Amino acid sequence: MVRLRLVLLALCVTLGLAVAPAHAAVQAPYSGTETIATGKPFIPFIKALSGAIKAKGFNIVGIACATCAAKSQGVTVPGNRVFFFFKPAYAVRMLAASEAAGIEAPIRVYVTEAGDGTAEVTYRLPSHVFGAYEVPDLDVLGAELDADVEAIISAAKTNS
Repeated sequence: MVRLRLVLLALCVTLGLAVAPAHAAVQAPYSGTETIATGKPFIPFIKALSGAIKAKGFNIVGIACATCAAKSQGVTVPGNRVFFFFKPAYAVRMLAASEAAGIEAPIRVYVTEAGDGTAEVTYRLPSHVFGAYEVPDLDVLGAELDADVEAIISAAKTNS
């Protein structure tokens, strides 16, 4: 009798899971994530973003383009780019404060093309990323980087 109840309970749980509604993907799964609608067309914005990063004294160490990769497979997807950038002086400060934090560099800014053709920017606040280490010097660096990234995005919005 006990065994039958366990079998029935297991069956109910299994069926309950099988008919559970599907959930949409979480748009920003990490706390400290910012998304900004620029109101600017995608291509001019990414060109302006590149210029704004350089004008603020950062080095662009890479740009990833899933749109480009999809196109090489004969698939069309909305525009997107991930910009990877950092300043050498910030790298020196970061590593002096915590070698473990080196995995957090470079800064990553993800630009996507919205349905109306405008650019949206998503990034994790550097203060949040570096704050997880609970190192005072990284807290200072993270706050400076927050201001830098905000200024870069603002300049790109103005100049696109």
